[in-house]
Amino acid sequence: MKKALIIMNMGGSRNKDELKEFLTNMFNDKNIINIKNDKCRSMLANFIVKTRLNNAWLGYKAIGGASPLHSITNKLIVKLTLKLKDYKVLSVMRYTKPNAQQCIDKLKKLNIQKVTLLSLYAQYSTTTTKSSIEEFMHLSNGKLNITTINNFYKNDRLNKIICDEIIKRTNNASDFNLIFSAHGLPQSVINRGDPYRIQIQEHIELIKDKLKKTNTKFETISLAYQSKVGPAAWLTPSLNDALIKYKNKKVLIYPISFIIDNSETIYELCVEYKLVAKKIGLKEYKVCSCPNDKDEVVDMIRNLL
Repeated sequence: MKKALIIMNMGGSRNKDELKEFLTNMFNDKNIINIKNDKCRSMLANFIVKTRLNNAWLGYKAIGGASPLHSITNKLIVKLTLKLKDYKVLSVMRYTKPNAQQCIDKLKKLNIQKVTLLSLYAQYSTTTTKSSIEEFMHLSNGKLNITTINNFYKNDRLNKIICDEIIKRTNNASDFNLIFSAHGLPQSVINRGDPYRIQIQEHIELIKDKLKKTNTKFETISLAYQSKVGPAAWLTPSLNDALIKYKNKKVLIYPISFIIDNSETIYELCVEYKLVAKKIGLKEYKVCSCPNDKDEVVDMIRNLL
C-alpha cells in the first residue's frame, strides 16, 4: 500500500476545551480573517473567542456536548477502507485534531508518498477547501506527491444522493417550499474572487434539474445563507429572512454546503432555526440529513479518485 486518501474537513468539538481550540484556530486562519499581520489577527481571534466561547458551548451542550462530525467521518473511513484496498484512508481536520501535521507524520511512518486530498466540501471556497489544502501542502514541504480534488458539486452520484434525501423527506407531498441553506460568507470574500457563491448556485440548478426529472414538485425552491458572524455584510438572503415569508407554509431545508452533519446542521438548523420557524408560525419545518457515511457516498468517492 503506497497510496493514501486524506479526507479533509473543518473539524468539530468534543468538549469545551476542544471548542476553544477550534474557534481559536479558525479565527487565526488568514483565509477566514483577512488580516496579514499575524499578531493583529491573533489578538482579534483571542477577543472573538473570549466573547463567543460560552454561548457557542451552550449550543454544543444542546446536542450532547459534541459535534457528530468526527464519529460520522470515522464510520465513513471504515467503509472506504473496505472498498479502497489500494489506499490508506485517513482524516485531517483543519481546526481540531487529527490535524495535518499528525497525518503527515503518519504517512512518513507508513512510507506513503502518493497522496490524494479530498476536502469534503462539494463547492470550492478559499475559506474551506483552499485553507485545508494550503496548510497540508505547506507542512508537507514538497516531500509528497499530492493530487487534490477541489470541488465535486457536478458529480452525478452526489446529486442523486441529495435528491433521494429530499424526496424521502417530502414523503411525496408537493406543498413544501424547498430552501437550500448554504453556509454564509462575508461579501468581502466573494468580492476578492472566491467562486463559492457561483458554485452553490450552479449546484442548486443541477439538483433542480434532477428533481424535475423525478417529477418531484415544490411550491418554491430557493437559496438562503446561514451562520453569519459579526456586523459586516454577508451573503444574502439570510435563512432567518427567508423563513419569514413562509408563515402557515411547509418548509424543507437542505444543507447544501456540507457532506457530513456537524453543529451547523444538527444544532443551528435542527434546534435554533426550528425555534425560529415555530415563532414565525410555519405549518411544518423539516431538515434533511447530509450524505454522511451512506454506502452511496463511498461509491461517489471511489468515482472521484
